[in-house]
Amino acid sequence: MPDMELDFENRMVDPEYSAGDVETEYSLRPKTMDAYIGQVKAKENLSVFIEAAKMRGECLDHVLLYGPPGLGKTTLSNIIANELNVNIRTTSGPAIEKPGDLAALLTNLAENDILFIDEIHRLSRAVEEVLYPAMEDYALDIIIGKGPSARSIRIDLPRFTLVGATTRAGQLTAPLRDRFGVVLRLELYTTEELTTIIRNSARILDIECDEKGAVELAARSRGTPRIANRLLKRVRDFAQVIGDGVITRDIADTALDRLEIDALGLDSIDRRMLEMIIKSYGGGPVGLETLASAIGEEAVTLEDVCEPFLMQIGFLGKTPRGRVATRQAYAHLGLSMPEKPGFDQMRLETEPL
Repeated sequence: MPDMELDFENRMVDPEYSAGDVETEYSLRPKTMDAYIGQVKAKENLSVFIEAAKMRGECLDHVLLYGPPGLGKTTLSNIIANELNVNIRTTSGPAIEKPGDLAALLTNLAENDILFIDEIHRLSRAVEEVLYPAMEDYALDIIIGKGPSARSIRIDLPRFTLVGATTRAGQLTAPLRDRFGVVLRLELYTTEELTTIIRNSARILDIECDEKGAVELAARSRGTPRIANRLLKRVRDFAQVIGDGVITRDIADTALDRLEIDALGLDSIDRRMLEMIIKSYGGGPVGLETLASAIGEEAVTLEDVCEPFLMQIGFLGKTPRGRVATRQAYAHLGLSMPEKPGFDQMRLETEPL
């Protein structure tokens, strides 16, 4: 099999934030709860909590937002701040290297302000320990000095709301997770919701996109607004060069086919991974390390980049013995599935996501 360099960093269907999304995301982010499309359950509950906090004149309970990347966790945190009419300070877990960094952020907050920490599961243990009393008692416990002369002083903090965002809620420690009063999971968007988002984005970016063109883009966006907006910009280029400037269904279909993104949003890397499991390993099970070596990529990249969506749509199974391609994967690739003893049983043993 030819040695092939796979470009994971520039995947059109990667839900992770990239440098190319900076300008687009900033201009397209809704500013109010009413303008925020989708996530109906989370939005309705959050609206109640925000209104109750405003009526009591208190700060909102600490909020944890979790779910796959690209669904609007950062956007929702900014909306919370706008709805409460307070300031928001934004940072990320890896950026807070020392307890002193966290202390500097917390002591600069005003009453009822919001501190938003993205990728909160990546906080170091030392920083996390400082965060516990800050969340619970609105105080910082700082050790001054070393050895026998060391002493602890407590600094009172203004009452604030911590909004944490994570794609891996399971990696949060129990003590940290238990200190969040509001825990909300963001779900993948429906095609109808993404169609509305695409039409709104097209209007803001001054892109002509008809209803059928928006539906075609939405269907291939893997349930993720970030991917939908990214595809909208790329398909616009095709519409201007090979069309009349309007994104129609035919233009969208042609453009996405040339970008190798199929009807379900799978790209060439997803299909290559599935075909490797099916054609080279008889549909599985195959270990992640073995699969990564065969494809020529690191196991952690496959696990974080490809697997989540393939498992969400039921194309990939995870068993104690390795990865397994499901019947839906065979059907989507137009391949016939061999009858193998115990195959269905292995699918029944699939681990939860």
